[in-house]
Amino acid sequence: MASPTLPIRCARMTVSDENAEGQKWEKDKSSAAVGAKSQSDEEPNDEQKNVTPVGHPRIKALHLGMFDYGKELGEGSYGRVCLAREREHGFICALRILEKDELQCAGNEKLVRREIEIQSNLRHPNILRLYGHFHDDERIFLVLEYAAQGCLYGHLQEGGQFPESTAAGYISQVASALSHLHRTHVMHRDIKPENLLVGTHGEVKVADFGWSVHSPSNRQTRLCGTPDYQAPEMFEARDTGEPYDQMVDLWALGVLLYEFLVGVAPFEDSPPQRRERIAKADMMPIPSSVSPAAKDLIRKLLVVDPTKRLSLEQVQQHPWIIEHCVRGPGIARHGDG
Repeated sequence: MASPTLPIRCARMTVSDENAEGQKWEKDKSSAAVGAKSQSDEEPNDEQKNVTPVGHPRIKALHLGMFDYGKELGEGSYGRVCLAREREHGFICALRILEKDELQCAGNEKLVRREIEIQSNLRHPNILRLYGHFHDDERIFLVLEYAAQGCLYGHLQEGGQFPESTAAGYISQVASALSHLHRTHVMHRDIKPENLLVGTHGEVKVADFGWSVHSPSNRQTRLCGTPDYQAPEMFEARDTGEPYDQMVDLWALGVLLYEFLVGVAPFEDSPPQRRERIAKADMMPIPSSVSPAAKDLIRKLLVVDPTKRLSLEQVQQHPWIIEHCVRGPGIARHGDG
């Protein structure tokens, strides 16, 4: 089941850091996202307001006249993403434009509300910022951090696979972002290359929170996300009602690592066969070109029993991650804070 939210397609960007002169606007807007917390595990707050950002001191409501927007960065089922500049301070951002009638026809208004609730409250260097949002009669506008190097999936397609040092840096950063999400009781539930962006300095930005859920109980039963990345316990939850927990994101991290190093997802097949293979962790063979340490990490993440998978802390302490992210040339790991 594909994510209902707008995937940011891979228009690769080679743009210098234009945000330096706009730091004042970023600081002013950092408190502009809606501050309401998610009201329940699966249901968003139906009373959430879409227009006025809240901050101290209070700032005027966001509206389309505040922005100049230019070339399209991507498009999806319900709208598009454009590069934009806030007029007063020259701050560069991405403006995601969603069509209300298309969302209503698909019955996904609540998912968008929940996505806004969750993402507007997240602050982490490896999570894409949502600065604020507003709407008119026909559209919803999300003011997002601009990831200058575009979609990670585009980089993966270009090279076929990543060198191990690069893959380790990306995995470490995604694990850091997931640690922050899980500490705030959020499951992402749709980690995949298409939902990872790359910032100005090559850092990963986890994006697309359409299937995310704020779940203090850490118990969910909905089958969602992208089929190649769904964990076996998600199918079990749908069939038996036995809930799954945050470990579904660790399974997805293992699939992500395999795809980074091999170039394809490990369980690609027709839908019935794919589900059978996922249920048994029957992945395609790992090529001999992949190092033993990387194979070990993949196998310790793609474990059918979620209680036996590595934790995020154990991922960060795995010898393969340490080799490339601490001693080696890989991308430096961000802290979990």
